[in-house]
Amino acid sequence: MNPPTPAQTGTLTATWVSDAQRIHFWPKYFGQVPKWALIEPQVFRWLDRLCEDYHGDFWDFYTLPNGGAFMVPGTEQGYVLFNALNGNGVTVSREAAGITACLMAYSHCARSTESETMTEHVYWLLEYALHHPESRAIFALID
Repeated sequence: MNPPTPAQTGTLTATWVSDAQRIHFWPKYFGQVPKWALIEPQVFRWLDRLCEDYHGDFWDFYTLPNGGAFMVPGTEQGYVLFNALNGNGVTVSREAAGITACLMAYSHCARSTESETMTEHVYWLLEYALHHPESRAIFALID
């Protein structure tokens, strides 16, 4: 299988995590966060909450040169997302859907754990999202 094309926004390029390195992804990037093993299912739940048509998927993992890391659903399609908490809805790519779900989960985790490391992950991913081609949609959803 060929790796997905890395995305680039501004000066940050996302790097796909190979299948061989997936096992190390969560402990390496989030191991200092209390209850880090709960972050991945929270991301899944956020996409399930935001996307009526989402029913599970295999996700790709990406890292950022600023220290950030995120995950993206594997199915290439438009994702119709609606945030009932703010009334905003848009159709986005799989990458923007993953970024949005990660930002929602990361932000919740940062608040609930008061973890400085988790807060840094929020800011690292926000930096990437800020320059993303779908930044307006991402920020409308997470607002």
